[in-house]
Amino acid sequence: MSSQSTNKNYRWNFAVNLLDGATYWFGSSFIAGSTILPLFISKLTTSLWPIGLLSLISSAGWFLPQLFAARITEKYKKMKTIVVGWGLFLERLPVWVMVLSALIARRLPLAALILFMFCMIWYVFGAGVVAPSWMGLLAKLFSPEKRGSFLGITMFLGAGMGALGSGVSAYLLNSLEFPNSFIGLFGIAAIFMTISWGFLALTREPYGEVETRDLDFRSYWGDLLKILRSDHNFRKFNLSNIVVALGSMGAGFFTISALRRFDVSDATVGLYTLSMLIGQTVGNLVLGWMADKFGHKLSLEIGILASVIAFGLSVFISIPELYFLVFVLHGITLSSGIVSGMLVVWEFCEISRVPTYSGLANTIRGIVSILAPLVATQLAQSSYRLLFGISAILSLIGLLMMHFWVQEPRWHASETEIS
Repeated sequence: MSSQSTNKNYRWNFAVNLLDGATYWFGSSFIAGSTILPLFISKLTTSLWPIGLLSLISSAGWFLPQLFAARITEKYKKMKTIVVGWGLFLERLPVWVMVLSALIARRLPLAALILFMFCMIWYVFGAGVVAPSWMGLLAKLFSPEKRGSFLGITMFLGAGMGALGSGVSAYLLNSLEFPNSFIGLFGIAAIFMTISWGFLALTREPYGEVETRDLDFRSYWGDLLKILRSDHNFRKFNLSNIVVALGSMGAGFFTISALRRFDVSDATVGLYTLSMLIGQTVGNLVLGWMADKFGHKLSLEIGILASVIAFGLSVFISIPELYFLVFVLHGITLSSGIVSGMLVVWEFCEISRVPTYSGLANTIRGIVSILAPLVATQLAQSSYRLLFGISAILSLIGLLMMHFWVQEPRWHASETEIS
């Protein structure tokens, strides 16, 4: 792996995966889960429960399938078999079907809501199934000292294009009537996310021998328990991450809080997306660079701190303009979670175990993510300030656990090897 950067395919793989990430994030900005999608749901129903269900699907649907998918992934020597072969149907096609939910939204709002939720389940769970193989592919393509910069630059470019996309979103939401605005948003998302799949398919995966595992379910679960028992630092990381996940439960209600408390316009919601992407853009570039130099744990802690501040600020907001700062901070949190929250897990293990370690960590978080949105919805019905206050406290506890209890795996692993 140390010689990957000089491999003849390194520049090619860097370029096509960079374009994949950039076009994917541009497309996904038109279906932003924290802004655009809650707004769409609010047009179909006055109930808060679909908003909570959206948060549940977005978190649990992404995290939960990964542990089961990891067992399948480790049977394959070529990750592209799943990433590209399965990815078109599991990740891209449901976004195209989502356009149909907007087409019927005016005449059949309940049917549109049901179809939309079905598409979200299909899309997010599909992404969760593909995720371990995609992580395994990136681990093969890029060495540890290159991963943070690659993903940071990719997300920086993607968030930058997403910021442009959010400007387009704001224009469409302001100039077109419902549901035409969402037909346009979902259609653009589907087009660019399909283009990203085309770039991903151009990846030249290394052909070197990779250790594969084909364990029965009993042996596989025994292997997972062994990892949690023997790898103390990884276990502490997961326990800290559980508290952080609980703390993030209020993030899905930032937009709906602004809508209910200040009656902000649809175009303002599009600008909230822009603010979030500005935070992601800065966070991706800076935190990705920091992670390569100082390890992913520090970058992850900065993202959690941004979340603490965002929730704390939300408790005391008295004017809608302050939500722009909340979404900037939320964007920083998202960038930290995507770059370092994912890559830090890879440094607890060897490359061949990346799918299993990633699946284990993400599924543990996914189990928590089933409960958190339900609790958040109940709290939101009582008081948004109460929800954001509890989220701030839990996020702060998770930050303290991560900082004082978990050791940076890159340096900790090196010390273990030396000893």
